[in-house]
Amino acid sequence: MAHDLLTFENGAALAAALAGRVASALSAAIAARGRAALAVSGGSTPKAFFEALSRMPLAWEKVYVTLVDERFVPEDNARSNHLLVKTHLLKAEAASARFVPLFHPQANIDAAARVASLETETLYPFDVVILGMGTDGHTASFFPGGNHLAAALDLAAPRRVMTMEAAGAGEPRLTFSFSALADAGLLVLHIEGVEKKTVLEKALSGTDEAEMPIRAVLERAPSKTDIYWAP
Repeated sequence: MAHDLLTFENGAALAAALAGRVASALSAAIAARGRAALAVSGGSTPKAFFEALSRMPLAWEKVYVTLVDERFVPEDNARSNHLLVKTHLLKAEAASARFVPLFHPQANIDAAARVASLETETLYPFDVVILGMGTDGHTASFFPGGNHLAAALDLAAPRRVMTMEAAGAGEPRLTFSFSALADAGLLVLHIEGVEKKTVLEKALSGTDEAEMPIRAVLERAPSKTDIYWAP
């Protein structure tokens, strides 16, 4: 599928532009269906974007927010994506948004994935999905060498939350399947820095999705991917 690269002078300019674009998409979804669903990524890159989005005036009480992926750690853990979103997005204008977590305090991660799949099944198709990318070419929790990578990238598989373990992942992960994310109304890859741009170029020039899972998104997602990048 096609993808467009949008380049910004710096991270602040990117954050402002992306926040405006996402707010418009969410408002349009609310106007059309009375609600909107947004899936965001963790990591350090989206903090400024979250802060900008949290100040956008829209009917946040009609917006469901969830995570593209999550570590199997509780909300108060410093590495929790839920904590990141709570701290930087679910405040100000966005304080009334309805957050749907992926982590659930179950006996094991497989049980947590089943609960999360049930809790999120009414969110599809997402109106907006914001993806990130690691320097190893992973996105969501689609890690090179991941134990369930092939199943996660299978577009014919049911939409669901599934588990992933990989050497580069740290903790075991919960992640939406590619099939759950790929047809979002607005699909964005948000990356910053020269190193990430180099990784992106390597992914686009290659052919191996297992080595660079971001390539699957860029080449096979039915929705066009808008790439937001700042040096």
